[in-house]
Amino acid sequence: MAAITPCLWFDGVAEEAARFYAGLVPDSRVDRVNRSPADTPSGPAGSVLTVEFTLRGQPFLGLNGGPLFKFNEAVSFILDCEDQAEVDRYWDALGEGGEPGPCGWLKDRYGLSWQVVPREAIDMLRDPDQARAGRVMTAIMGMGKLDLAELRRVYKGGA
Repeated sequence: MAAITPCLWFDGVAEEAARFYAGLVPDSRVDRVNRSPADTPSGPAGSVLTVEFTLRGQPFLGLNGGPLFKFNEAVSFILDCEDQAEVDRYWDALGEGGEPGPCGWLKDRYGLSWQVVPREAIDMLRDPDQARAGRVMTAIMGMGKLDLAELRRVYKGGA
């Protein structure tokens, strides 16, 4: 079966972004940097045209397509975090030069949207007890970076 590979459109910084992401996310790597064989609207012959990279087993292609298109929140990537320390690490690294958002979302320095979410919060939201899940959702809606200790507190019934 063929894989589906997300293609991320950058304005001249595809290699920089791929190296940043691969350095941040464990079990990740830059697989290949492809240079343009001819002049294109996004750069001269010999410049980086595409970068193939893998984040936690998921292949990506970074394309230096030029300034025509920008990222927006309609597409985001979820970082499933083990604990608060991992949430903090990703939030701080991705947020540097970026823009924090609500509910665990942020834009990185390249404009790409991420959801930095502790795995335990997803489990809480899936709880069949709608009162507990609702308290967690209400708490998330009032947060920027997700605070796992606070989510645990409201999940257990803390006001």
